[in-house]
Amino acid sequence: MKPGFMSPGKIVAVGRNYALHAAELGSAVPKEPLIFLKPPSSVIGDGEAIVLPPESARVEHEGEIGVVIGRRLRRATDAEARAAITGITCVNDVTARDLQRSDEQWTRAKGFDTFCPIGPCVATGLDLGRLAVVGRVNGAVRQRSRTDQLIFDASYLVWFVSRVMTLLPGDIISTGTPAGIGPLQAGDVVEVEVEGVGVLRNPVS
Repeated sequence: MKPGFMSPGKIVAVGRNYALHAAELGSAVPKEPLIFLKPPSSVIGDGEAIVLPPESARVEHEGEIGVVIGRRLRRATDAEARAAITGITCVNDVTARDLQRSDEQWTRAKGFDTFCPIGPCVATGLDLGRLAVVGRVNGAVRQRSRTDQLIFDASYLVWFVSRVMTLLPGDIISTGTPAGIGPLQAGDVVEVEVEGVGVLRNPVS
């Protein structure tokens, strides 16, 4: 495991990549990965506070498994995409849900400062086939799923994204959130746990 704060050049996130999450949003399952970017300025580490912005009345957690890229990729083959995954980490794709619904694009809803907690480390050597991810708020489980429930698996996502943009070492692809998203309030503590990685824990202020 590699501990410490991560500063990726870019974070490519994936929307609606679990069927039950798409259903809870009232959305269809996408035919191709639905990708968007979170700015590096949204990244915070384990233990740092998620700050609720005054522009939003409903901020929600989205616990996810993050894939860390280990080599430069452009239009990768399947084998190159698999080999480029250097490790796994926890990601919280914090989202201003009301702004996501009102805006035609998701940049504002996903891009506030502190809206991308990552950590607590990068774990290597994990089997990506059946990794568990759990999201908790104040100790209560809200989200629970496994990677075998992903619509598009991690290797495919790396392959797909590399055909859109060049991936560089340290970039992160956040693979999507399972069902169970919910609101955050000041004073909450939100956790994302990924099997074999550990627990990413952030207070909300």
